[in-house]
Amino acid sequence: MDNEVELKLQAFLDGELPEAEAREVVRTLAQDQQAVLLLAELRNTRQALVGFEKVVTLPESREFFWSKIQREISRLDAPARPVEKPSLLASWRRFLVPAGAVAAMLTVVFIAIGPFGAGTLAQTDVASDDSGAFTYRDENAQTTLVWVSYPAENEVADSPAGPTLE
Repeated sequence: MDNEVELKLQAFLDGELPEAEAREVVRTLAQDQQAVLLLAELRNTRQALVGFEKVVTLPESREFFWSKIQREISRLDAPARPVEKPSLLASWRRFLVPAGAVAAMLTVVFIAIGPFGAGTLAQTDVASDDSGAFTYRDENAQTTLVWVSYPAENEVADSPAGPTLE
C-alpha cells in the first residue's frame, strides 16, 4: 500500500475528505484487505488516545493569543534600520564639547589663583634701574631679601681705573 492511500484513510477516518474522495476510499476498502486492517488500527489508536488528550485553555481569547504571535513574527521579520553615519559636525562636536569644558575649567583655575600662583612663587623687584638694588620676597617663607650692589655695575664699567675706595 502506498503512502497516498494511507493518508487518504487517515483523512477518511477524521472526516476531512470531500464526498467524491470518500466514495473512492469506500471502494478501496471493499477491495483491499490491508486497507481495512489499517483503518481498524487507526480507529483503535484514535480510541486509545481520546482519554489522554490534554485540554489546554488560554488565559486570553484565541484571537488575541494568535494576534500576539503574529505581531512578534512581524517584529522579527521587519528589516533592521540602516545605521546612519554621524556627520562631520557631530564628530567634531563629540571632541570639542569636552575639550571646551576642560579649557573653561583651566581658565577659571588660572584666574582664581592669579598670575603665576599668586603668592606661591617668590617675587623679585628691581627698586631702581640706577641703584643696582634688588628686592626678593618669598611669601611662603615670610622673608624679604634686599640685594644692594655698590657701586652699581654701570658705574664700574664706566670707570677707567676700576673700583677704588674713596
